[in-house]
Amino acid sequence: MLVLPFRHSQGGYLEYAIFRRRDGEYWQFIAGGGENNEKPLESARREALEEAGIPPESDITALDSCNTVPVVGVTGEFTWGENVYVIPEYTFGANFDSGAITLSMEHTEYRWVSYQDALTMLKWDSNKNTLWELNARLAGQTEP
Repeated sequence: MLVLPFRHSQGGYLEYAIFRRRDGEYWQFIAGGGENNEKPLESARREALEEAGIPPESDITALDSCNTVPVVGVTGEFTWGENVYVIPEYTFGANFDSGAITLSMEHTEYRWVSYQDALTMLKWDSNKNTLWELNARLAGQTEP
């Protein structure tokens, strides 16, 4: 699951919150997995709260992007069985125009950045693809 917090800056420009991982020292959006029988949206709300302090009642919207990620990239092992190589990564946009980000221990810092800056800083292609979708939707773009 992937959550992309966004806001409108004081100048009216879109900004996206990206997070620097403590264990890998790279930039990404909020990422995590479902627990027990959580539905993807429930997982997104929980992870947004745990990793960034985004309240569960915030406006979080499901996106069309759905990626797969290698299980060994998530947990370092074949957590879901020896025949499960990839798991789905559902994606969400989280409108966070007010309030402050509160970091979890998973991250060392966060930054509010422009679309272009996020594209250059993010490590994972799935983050970049989902960012493109969210940015296009927010801008009302219907043509390439």
